[in-house]
Amino acid sequence: MTREGHATVINRADYSAPAFWIDTVDLSFDLDPVKTRVLNRMTLRRNPDVAAQSLKLDGEELNLARVLVNGQGTSFKLEGNKLVLENLPEGTEPFQLEIFTTCAPVKNTSLSGLYVSQDSFFTQCEAEGFRRITYFLDRPDVMAMYTVTLRADKTKYPVLLSNGNLVDSGTLDDGRHFAKWVDPHKKPSYLFALVAGQLVAREQRITSRAGQDHLLQVFVRPGDLDKTEHAMNSLMASVAWDEARFGLPLDLERFMIVATSDFNMGAMENKGLNIFNTKYVLANQATATDVDYANIESVVGHEYFHNWTGNRITCRDWFQLSLKEGLTVFRDQEFSQDMCDGVSARAVKRIEDVRVLRTVQFPEDAGPMSHPVRPDSYIEINNFYTVTIYEKGAEVVRMMQTLVGRDGFAKGMKLYFERFDGQAVTCDDFAQSMADANPESSLSQLLPQFKLWYSQAGTPHLGASGYFDAAAQTYTLQFKQTCAPAAGLADKQPFVIPVLLGLVGSGSGAALPLTVQGSVDAAAANHLFVMTGDTAAITFTGVQEAPVPSILRGFSAPVVLDFDYSDPQLLTLLASDPDPFNRWEAGQRLALRNAITSIATYVDSTRASALNNAYVQAMRSVLRHPTLDAAFKELVLTLPSETYIAEQLDVVDPQRIHAVREAMRLQLAVELQADWQWAFETHQDNGAYRPDATSAGRRALVGMALANLCLAATQTGDAVWPGKALQRFKVATNMTDRISALQALVTSGHALAAPALAKFHALFKNEELVLDKWFALQAGAPDRNGLVLPAVRQLMAHPDFNIRNPNRARSLIFSYCSGNPGGFHRPDAAGYVYWSERVLELDSINPQVAARLARALDRWKRLVEPYRSAACEALKRVAAKTDLSNDVREVVDRALAD
Repeated sequence: MTREGHATVINRADYSAPAFWIDTVDLSFDLDPVKTRVLNRMTLRRNPDVAAQSLKLDGEELNLARVLVNGQGTSFKLEGNKLVLENLPEGTEPFQLEIFTTCAPVKNTSLSGLYVSQDSFFTQCEAEGFRRITYFLDRPDVMAMYTVTLRADKTKYPVLLSNGNLVDSGTLDDGRHFAKWVDPHKKPSYLFALVAGQLVAREQRITSRAGQDHLLQVFVRPGDLDKTEHAMNSLMASVAWDEARFGLPLDLERFMIVATSDFNMGAMENKGLNIFNTKYVLANQATATDVDYANIESVVGHEYFHNWTGNRITCRDWFQLSLKEGLTVFRDQEFSQDMCDGVSARAVKRIEDVRVLRTVQFPEDAGPMSHPVRPDSYIEINNFYTVTIYEKGAEVVRMMQTLVGRDGFAKGMKLYFERFDGQAVTCDDFAQSMADANPESSLSQLLPQFKLWYSQAGTPHLGASGYFDAAAQTYTLQFKQTCAPAAGLADKQPFVIPVLLGLVGSGSGAALPLTVQGSVDAAAANHLFVMTGDTAAITFTGVQEAPVPSILRGFSAPVVLDFDYSDPQLLTLLASDPDPFNRWEAGQRLALRNAITSIATYVDSTRASALNNAYVQAMRSVLRHPTLDAAFKELVLTLPSETYIAEQLDVVDPQRIHAVREAMRLQLAVELQADWQWAFETHQDNGAYRPDATSAGRRALVGMALANLCLAATQTGDAVWPGKALQRFKVATNMTDRISALQALVTSGHALAAPALAKFHALFKNEELVLDKWFALQAGAPDRNGLVLPAVRQLMAHPDFNIRNPNRARSLIFSYCSGNPGGFHRPDAAGYVYWSERVLELDSINPQVAARLARALDRWKRLVEPYRSAACEALKRVAAKTDLSNDVREVVDRALAD
């Protein structure tokens, strides 16, 4: 499909099996940046279950030189981006098809297919990049065995890698060399990969539980090898965890990770040859923060776990994307929790995951790009690598585990692989395996209804109310579920919602034992209530004091809870709920209630208090609490983001929200000043750097304390704490402490920020990933007097800025447009003008990145004037581009649709 053509809608209901199967693929590459030659020899056969028809192969931006069938020339035609072959052997016997093409990797700025990054070759084939390498049935249900031979200049490209196992290598004439790789497992084309360049590797040999020896390798550019230890440790932990938890061993002689700085995504699970964004590989204490270390562990785990959930069993079609991504996000979340060193650290990880879901996915569910976990249609599949597919998909899998239990989930996984190993299947197949392995479970009994989570878009609202009968000592909870129309579906059926419940004594603060009326089960601390209808009720007996209900413990379902808690009830949960998630949630609800009240009555940012005294005192109690972990304290004391606050409002005034939240920040900084000093002094010494959860939590709390002390200094005129921040910035022995000190100066708007930023750049001007932090910190700074946008425009002219590099574009442009609502939503519309300029500029370079940026105005219709009209004009300005990519066209057209 050409960029000028009409976009074609792809519908899930139109799926049909391929007319041909490809059994083997033998690829030979003569690698050259300007003109790479690709010889593709395939063995095909007709699919006997499909009516005989012509063979239509996908291809984009290829120069076709030769087509042979069984060694003989044949007629063909090109129809758009399809190579059509009609005169093929009849019957179901295999035949040989040979296609010779050339491509120009150095011109491939989209970073999809075969491209060049820093004088090395890389590939990215998911979802539809393989068609940029050779003509092929580029769809996930066509799985073949691959043999790959790479040839290239030995001096320029000494390392030649592809999927599977290295079976041969050697020297050729004219200073070239070759490497031959064979993948022993069938795979779809999107899992193909090659890498060629000047790389070095950290290596580790391991022995599996089954006694098999394997070679693990992490390849990086020369000079970065000292930053690969954590990635290797994370890979070894992932291999061990998957074998121990699910009995899934590494199935190749070697497993490779390669890092590149030019990459559209975080990483890619190509079979045996994972290609990673450097952001999720490179780390040492001088250049990476605690968050970076945690992200590396998570992403390395995610891509390795795909080896089974995604590679060994893959998707029948791209509508089933969550089959591999939702399941594997769930697996990497479980892995990260299992790597934690305590119950509190596990809870912190869960809260962090839910915060992403509610801040990003819930708005997506309510916006123009809303779609089910299993979409029904798309124009550009790259637009559906979303938080709905990934994070909400993971929550659907988590609910399955909740309904069948941890052991039952492991049984379901075992049956899933017994049935479908080596196949391309559907979300239904996975859900059926889980149910069949646990026939007595709620999941099995409710499976058709449970699968509505896959087919219905939108975030359900769970309304709840409670009644305590003191005389009868009973407490009744009544529930009602609703879900607003979304993705064209107005009539929603009720979901299966697992609601994990507890009760906390309103006077004692004690966890109350739960006995369900009519049940013979013994009293318990928690009860799982499975809601299936529009309304439902449950009654607990033997309740000896007025309780505060703790609903959706652990965030047991991805829903919005509507319960009219009083402030005292929320303060009780914040102080006493044994469930860490609901304890944190109580604090968030209190802060949100204060914010919404202040927004409704807002006059100006100098108003005396945006937070009531009870909330401030509760935060003091959390901060000073003798047993709570530092990481948990930091989460509780973090105010809801401006984006999350905006999602709770029907009409959004971004500047009013920004002013109120800034007032809340300032009030906490000033009124808890002595407490912040205590927190800083108590937690600042952490010994030698270790990225474990406990140490990271202490550093996070210290950084928060320092930021608040610098912010308070803007009111008092105190120069001591800004000075301490600058000194800490200078002498820090790790990046977390250094950048948190710098951030304290930047976010408080202190004059010392400018020289500190200059010093930071001088120290790390040769570290690409650290420079990304430098750009992002300035683009995301709280806006004062409209100064952020001029700074962003000036930074675009900085010699270290390169819009063609996705990481650098995200660090500056996305940090401003998507991550800084107070700076972006300007009354003069200059932020929207900047956004439209960058979307159009990026669209001509890298449509995938442009489409991500285009989503910054998804929720424009909820804005007050003048923002609403100005945002609409910016969207129309982008939509007016005649040769707009399908990626961006789909986003802006849906945003503008009525």
